[in-house]
Amino acid sequence: MKFPETGKKAPKFTLLDQNQNKVSLADYLGKNVVIYFYPKASTPGCTVQACGIRDSKRVFDKLNTVVIGISPDAPRRLINFTEKQDLNFTLLSDEDHAVAESYGVWGEKKFMGRVFDGIHRTTFIVDTKGVLRHVMAKVKTKTHHEDVVEYIENNLI
Repeated sequence: MKFPETGKKAPKFTLLDQNQNKVSLADYLGKNVVIYFYPKASTPGCTVQACGIRDSKRVFDKLNTVVIGISPDAPRRLINFTEKQDLNFTLLSDEDHAVAESYGVWGEKKFMGRVFDGIHRTTFIVDTKGVLRHVMAKVKTKTHHEDVVEYIENNLI
């Protein structure tokens, strides 16, 4: 997997959100953007990660930061995840995994002896001008929100 280069513009995208509205990275110029890729809505690790972000919304707002979660799930699955967990941020559907591929997070995975292609849990932090500033390739679902906040506070504010 090859991630986009930090210090350069983040790869552009437009995807459908959980409400089937088109959302583009360009919509958020002027804000820091956390783009986190996760394998599948409503699974244990993804739920822990999403709930940490949900509970940190006020902190992200104070840091002029929006969070976007991207998975290969269909919008209808995303709306169920959003409603069930009372999520307060945008989830995007990348069913054909084209955006995941452009960010270098789609590839071979191994789980319980099975080999398959899927999303590698990875986070990208983009500054207010659309420049990719940081890639978090090793994400801990339980502390993800804290790790992202720490990076933004120490490097973008």
